[in-house]
Amino acid sequence: MQGRSAWLTLFWFAMSASASWGGDWPQILGPQRSGIADSDEHLLQRWPKGGPPTLWERKVGHGYAGLAVAGNRGILFHRIDDEEIVEGIDVATGRTLFQDKSPTSFAPQVGGRDGDGPLCVPTIHQGRVISYGAQGILTCLDLETGRRLWQHKTHREFNAQEGYFGAGSSPIVVDQAVVVNVGGRNGAGIVAFDLETGAVLWKQTDEPASYSAPVQVNINDMPLVLMVTRYQCVLIDPKSGTLLFQFPFGQRGPTVNGASPVVMGDRLLVTSSYGIGGVYAEFDLFGTRPIWKGEKPVATQYCTPIPIDGFLYLINGRDDVPPADFECIELAALRSRVREGDQPSPGGAAPITTSPQKWIEHNFGYGTLILADGRLLAQKTDGELLLINPNPEALKVVSRCQSLRGVTRALPALSNGRYFLRNEDTLKCLHLARGL
Repeated sequence: MQGRSAWLTLFWFAMSASASWGGDWPQILGPQRSGIADSDEHLLQRWPKGGPPTLWERKVGHGYAGLAVAGNRGILFHRIDDEEIVEGIDVATGRTLFQDKSPTSFAPQVGGRDGDGPLCVPTIHQGRVISYGAQGILTCLDLETGRRLWQHKTHREFNAQEGYFGAGSSPIVVDQAVVVNVGGRNGAGIVAFDLETGAVLWKQTDEPASYSAPVQVNINDMPLVLMVTRYQCVLIDPKSGTLLFQFPFGQRGPTVNGASPVVMGDRLLVTSSYGIGGVYAEFDLFGTRPIWKGEKPVATQYCTPIPIDGFLYLINGRDDVPPADFECIELAALRSRVREGDQPSPGGAAPITTSPQKWIEHNFGYGTLILADGRLLAQKTDGELLLINPNPEALKVVSRCQSLRGVTRALPALSNGRYFLRNEDTLKCLHLARGL
């Protein structure tokens, strides 16, 4: 950078030098896999003309896997030629620290050359890096050195199909168990591996794989995994592999489940597009009690909704089939109406009779959401980035900018005031932190 742009970047960086910045973004959708940043992440309240300052940018290979960040380490997962590369980078500069390469011959059933790279955001846990490639190659590296500790070719080992776009369900690590929706056969739909050794701990279900990332829930101080597979939503004990409950979600045909489950205390929400819709339910160790089930108003392809103060913010619809709408839903009104004395039908009750929709911004365009410092960051797939003040009365856009050109489909990351995003060939780091 030269001249005025370099001076502005240094000015904004200096203004925030005393900022109380936030924490890590060590996995898909952040610290809790919810799209919600730590409470100590402080953002600029309004962006300068031209958008937030760019700290650095660099070229990258193919893939839609977003960055994972722990401390000064970022983990980039991309494909160059016929290799999938797990790359450790310095988050302050984008400089390469280490690389681990695995050969790949993957070609997606749907989409073109740009879709032949990895989809899964890496997971950083206890000094380890877990990556999951498009052909099901599960790799564990040392975070500091990049040394490979173990690897499994899960599709080959467990006889799993690649799917439309390759493997796309980012593994979760709970304690010492790496839990993966492999989609294998003969009871290997979900497989857990030991974090330290890579040994198979258990196998469970015959469920095909989805593109939805599982999340951790805690019930009675028990850490459990809530996962949406190709056709089911399941609650599973990561230590033993015990299946605690499941209910149908998804359908056959050219559909995918892509959004992660949303957990709000003793309630869960799962959602998908393709005419599937969503399920909102109370849950415990023994099962679920549906509150609402239907195709509308919650039906998003892979944007995981964000709950804020009793309202749900989401981008509904599909990336590949416009239009996509930005919506605010009142959770208290998201319920099926049942006459007193009636019993709900299996899987849900009667349709909603009053709309829980507070507002809708038609033709907003598809994208993903992050909540930080009381604001929403809406990263659209056309590269536009918006800073939004969540409000159940109307869409309140504070600032907007063109963060990147081209298709920006990878999930962004926010860590210590730095915002990381990528398109088909560029990884960029923006400075979003504010001073005290």
